[in-house]
Amino acid sequence: MANTIHLDIVSAEGQIFAGEASMVFAPAAEGDIGIAPRHAPLLTKLKPGEIRVQTAAGEEQTFFVGGGTLEIQPHVVTVLADTAIRAHDLDEAAALQARQRALDAAAGKTDQIELAEAQAELARAVAQLRMIERLRKSR
Repeated sequence: MANTIHLDIVSAEGQIFAGEASMVFAPAAEGDIGIAPRHAPLLTKLKPGEIRVQTAAGEEQTFFVGGGTLEIQPHVVTVLADTAIRAHDLDEAAALQARQRALDAAAGKTDQIELAEAQAELARAVAQLRMIERLRKSR
């Protein structure tokens, strides 16, 4: 179809979405991006956050990605996510525990690598909690 773009969302666990979309919104490293059919080619990092997909059928589907890479070609968008979860599968209790673990891990760290890992885990947990809250408000 001329008014759609093929989207693949893949993580280490496997493919989470493959299909046609009329619009895709993603959390690129430099800011959120909207992707329409025939978008200019682009390769960018993803930050933890929400991917929204407006399907060719007019539905909206949402996914959480914990970071990764986004490749855009005029007719194909590929998301290679560190982690990817369907929005309805997000677990608030697990996200709260992950946030607390990250805060505990960051406390008193002097090693820059360990601190960066804790900060990345904290960013993923906070992004999940924000998405859960947004979904709760939209219901």
